Amino acid sequence: MKRRYLLTMGLLGLLGPCGLLPAILFGQRADKDYLSSVEAGKIRDAETVNDRIKLFLTFAEDRLTKFQYELEHPSSNKHTEMLNYLMNSYIGCVDDAADLIQLGLEKQDNIRQGIDLMATKSKDFLEILRRYAASGPELETYKDNLDDAVQGTEDAMKEAEKAKKKAAPPPIRRKN
Repeated sequence: MKRRYLLTMGLLGLLGPCGLLPAILFGQRADKDYLSSVEAGKIRDAETVNDRIKLFLTFAEDRLTKFQYELEHPSSNKHTEMLNYLMNSYIGCVDDAADLIQLGLEKQDNIRQGIDLMATKSKDFLEILRRYAASGPELETYKDNLDDAVQGTEDAMKEAEKAKKKAAPPPIRRKN
């Protein structure tokens, strides 16, 4: 009994600080399903919230580009699954970038570059998504995920516009 207690306490001590304990106890993965291990490493290594926002938007753009390529050059197997996976991955990246903007605002970090990038990129993304929603090839195979992506991108764009008003202004350099 005492030995099992010590073993359990040892595992808690080792796994708790690094954040793995909740993932093990609740069967969750420690990383995002839609990020490769290299991408997850880049997110972890990014020094600022601004850098993380930029990375997530870059990954979202990459997913959208791959989605377009997959539509133009269908793979011979799992084509439908790939389209839906890419659309889900895209919206996951956009959602995470929007969440980071909220976090940055709460912490009062200087995230103006990230907010501006979100505002610009989300407009571009939305234009592409709406084009596919209007007359995309094989629309019925990915329509639900596309609708979610359009809604999520619209929400992210609205949040970026609100965040522009809430974000602290950049510091003013005064001349002596």
